[in-house]
Amino acid sequence: MHILLKIVLNALAIYVAAYLLDGITLSSVQAALIAGLVLGIVNAIIRPVLIVLTLPFTILTLGLFIFVVNAICLALTAALVPGFEIAGFWSALGGALIVTVVSWVLNGAVREPRPPRR
Repeated sequence: MHILLKIVLNALAIYVAAYLLDGITLSSVQAALIAGLVLGIVNAIIRPVLIVLTLPFTILTLGLFIFVVNAICLALTAALVPGFEIAGFWSALGGALIVTVVSWVLNGAVREPRPPRR
């Protein structure tokens, strides 16, 4: 159930990005759900590899290169999912920023509270 919730939250974040940016298009809700699933897989498998490979750039830019890594992951998701398209790098970067913020807010809203520590 937790994984299904994460997929739906990712799909909702992608939908918000497509709504706010002209360079990102979604053809259907089904495409958003598939994109949410693929983005979760890409973030779990490919993103850690990209972070390790781009570590020198990330250190040089004081962490700002992580936004580029997120844009690459979102663009890869768009390349893999029919019905989800991104016009270019700047749309991917803006979309990655929006998806990150919306996902962060939504995950925080549905997170179960931790029991107090003793």
